[in-house]
Amino acid sequence: MSGHSKWHNIQVRKGAQDAKKANVFTKYAKAITIAAQKGGDPATNFSLRLAVDKARAVGMPKDNIDRAIKRGTGELKGEAKMEEVLYEAYGPGGVAILIKAVTDNKNRTVSDLKHILNLHGGSFGSAGSVQWMFGQWGVVVVNKEQITINKDKLELELIEAGAEDIGDSDGDIEIKTKVENFQKVLHKLKELGIEPKDSGIRWIAKDTTEIDRDTGGELGELFTELESHDDVEDYFTNAE
Repeated sequence: MSGHSKWHNIQVRKGAQDAKKANVFTKYAKAITIAAQKGGDPATNFSLRLAVDKARAVGMPKDNIDRAIKRGTGELKGEAKMEEVLYEAYGPGGVAILIKAVTDNKNRTVSDLKHILNLHGGSFGSAGSVQWMFGQWGVVVVNKEQITINKDKLELELIEAGAEDIGDSDGDIEIKTKVENFQKVLHKLKELGIEPKDSGIRWIAKDTTEIDRDTGGELGELFTELESHDDVEDYFTNAE
């Protein structure tokens, strides 16, 4: 997919392994809590329904899901409010990074992320220094083996639903949409009997930058640490 960094693709492929990590339910609970702040009924809150579906897919218990929803709607007393924050940063080699975090303590999160970045030759950027390099898009990943209809017919159906770009990547099909058409494309896939492998709203670099092998190794270590941090929901980079 044009402008879609391979680094996020790697994260998607690691999804099954990541589901074994101790922090995976914490991350999904936070995502549900943030979505539930806009309404606690998945039937009328698309973001919440998507977050709940993802949590169920990795085996998150119903009690955990219900508690996360109640925290978002304010039904649980004495719980600190969760906030979604987007941090702008530079990694090794000066590559641009956006770090999406969900936290109940921004001071703690900033301190932790600063430490991780410093360990791997990175640093925080000033406000607006990185975000302008990215555009926000809806992205849906589908396993080719799930597709039983003609490829041309599938592409036509998706384009009519609002898909902007459809490309191949390591046995998968990646569909890129404008944010306002994201829900329509997911609905169309459901009508066609296709279950997405992964989906979400992502920041995609407008242009990518090539990095050398050493920088790539250091960047991989940085992203591994970000993935393991409870407050980090996702990250995006312009590294090719």
